[in-house]
Amino acid sequence: MGGAVGGPAGPRDPGGLALRLRREQEVLARMRGTEDRIADAITAFAGTMQFVYIHAAWFTVWIVCNEGAFGQKAVWDPFPFGLLTMIVSLEAIFLSTFVMVSQNRQAARENVRADLDFETNVRSEVWSIHMGRALGVDPTEVERKVQEVLAENRARMTGSGHSSQ
Repeated sequence: MGGAVGGPAGPRDPGGLALRLRREQEVLARMRGTEDRIADAITAFAGTMQFVYIHAAWFTVWIVCNEGAFGQKAVWDPFPFGLLTMIVSLEAIFLSTFVMVSQNRQAARENVRADLDFETNVRSEVWSIHMGRALGVDPTEVERKVQEVLAENRARMTGSGHSSQ
C-alpha cells in the first residue's frame, strides 16, 4: 500500500481533513465580495451592546437639546421630533437590509458546507465498502444492522416504541 501517512493529504493528516477545510475556505472566500464584507461588518457592529449604547446616548442628546434644555436657539427638531423619526426609520431600513444580506450569505455558506459534508459522507461510505470487502465483511449484513439502528433511533426520537433487540 502507498501508506496513509505519506498520502496526498499530508503526513499529519491521513484523513484529508485539512484538504477539505482548505477547499471549504477557498470556496467561501471566492463567494465573498467587498459588498458582502461591508454588510457583514455593519451587521456585526449593529448586533453589539456598543451600538445600543451609542444610540441611547445619541437619542438622549437629541431629545434633551430639542426640548430646549440649552435654550430655544439650540432646538433644531422640535417635538414630535420628525427629523429624528425619519433618520431612525431610514437607519432601520438599511440595517434590516444588511441583516438580510448577511443571512443570505450565511445560508449560502451553509449550503457549501452541506455539499462538502455530503461529498465527505459519500467518500467515507465508498471507502468503508471497499475496506469491508477487502476484509471479507458482508456489506448486506452491515447495511441491515445500520437500518435496524436507524429505525431504533427514529423510534426513540419520535417517542414511539422500544428497541427491537
